[in-house]
Amino acid sequence: MRRRYRPDGEPSLPARPRISDRDRLRLVRLGVVVATGYAAWLAIGAFGRPYTFFDMRIYHGAVVWWASGHELYDFVAPTTTLGFTYPPFAALAMLPMARVPVLLAGWLNAAASVAALTVAMVALLRPLVDRLGWPLWFSVGVAVPMAVAIEPVRETLGYGQVNLFLFALIIADLVGLRWRSRRSSRPAVTGALARLAGTGPLARFAFGGAWAGIGIGLATAIKLTPALFIGYLLVTRQWRAAVTAIGTTVAVTAGTFLVVGAESRAYFGSVLWQTQRVGAADMTANQSLAGLLARLYDAIETPGLLWVTFSMLVLALGLSRAAAAHADGDELTAFTLVGLTANVISPISWSHHLVWVIPAILVLADAAVRRREASRGPAARTGTHPAYGGPPAVTGLRPPIWYPTLTGMRHGVAAVGLYLLFLVSPIWPYEHQLPEVSHYEDGLFGALMENSLAIALIALVAALPWRPGAEPAFYNQRPARTAQFADRR
Repeated sequence: MRRRYRPDGEPSLPARPRISDRDRLRLVRLGVVVATGYAAWLAIGAFGRPYTFFDMRIYHGAVVWWASGHELYDFVAPTTTLGFTYPPFAALAMLPMARVPVLLAGWLNAAASVAALTVAMVALLRPLVDRLGWPLWFSVGVAVPMAVAIEPVRETLGYGQVNLFLFALIIADLVGLRWRSRRSSRPAVTGALARLAGTGPLARFAFGGAWAGIGIGLATAIKLTPALFIGYLLVTRQWRAAVTAIGTTVAVTAGTFLVVGAESRAYFGSVLWQTQRVGAADMTANQSLAGLLARLYDAIETPGLLWVTFSMLVLALGLSRAAAAHADGDELTAFTLVGLTANVISPISWSHHLVWVIPAILVLADAAVRRREASRGPAARTGTHPAYGGPPAVTGLRPPIWYPTLTGMRHGVAAVGLYLLFLVSPIWPYEHQLPEVSHYEDGLFGALMENSLAIALIALVAALPWRPGAEPAFYNQRPARTAQFADRR
């Protein structure tokens, strides 16, 4: 390199390389991701609880006990009355961790759970960021630590639970339905992807979304509550995905029966019906409808007839709204409503089970953005605005409302409020346990706070908005049906 000289004969210093605006923006975004991760770490320390992989210790002890020749469901964790409560297929899936120490098993589970959450967030955010023109890596990099900080995820990681794996399996089926819809509407795209990966049947199976339903089937075989998604697929007449989910569940359960018949008979014959194995219904961590009613009645057990009656109402409401969201072309909201409904009607829904608030927050935030975009032109009223899945709106037209700045504010406020509620998780400062302390020890406000997450779930089932045309899945219906969702509102 030739050295340049100043007029006075002294050599001049080489010019510093200039940072482009694009590189500067990337650095700023990277700093935001790092700052979000640090803020999430501080939030977990401020609002979380001491975590010692409590549930993982039970699972690990159970599979070690089982591997040493004892009966799986006879195991009781030391100093507790708790044992293994999952189906035998889950025990088979957990059996390899009997070879590692419990702390290592807990950290491996936490790392794998964060990886599963990251994959799920990529699937959830891609349609949103593609429409908004945001970088996917930046959006996921911000969203994942924000999700890790809230109550369901931090409790899942701290206790060593499996909820994020089940969540990722079900979201995988959502992606499968999305790909099947694209194959029906744009077969050339799927064909191009298949040619890039190969022309064999495996490539066509992978990129065509024919596997939709396998994730729900596996999740149901691991834990029974995801079976409500099979009911949803049947209600919405998504026959192929429903048959795939049912077939996967039956095949996996039957195969497990052939491998460990004694444990399968024990589980489905007696363990499944022993509800006292998981704890009392009124425990603060149980944020289901059953837990809410037990605490309102200040009783250890839930009033049975009242719980069944209200559960049927919530089930009908949740499935009907999910079916309406599906018919209007919003499969993500439909899945979210089903997941929230399962949390509400389950006899026990610990706070770490409530991971379906993550897509609920995303739906509310996206609804706020879409409504603000739609307020910029009257095309939104006819369902042809791009925020509702239609072609570009005509520019230069007068906005349809006086204050477009306020459009979508209630959905945005709801998204922020829901996130803050599950970040702070006000149930724990007002935790009470019968018969020692009444649930009304801190008055009406304390009772409201102790039940705040359950109340939020019920409100979401009743009022979560869907976004017409956002993610249609009409591959199983008449072609004319795909053009109808734009006129439904």
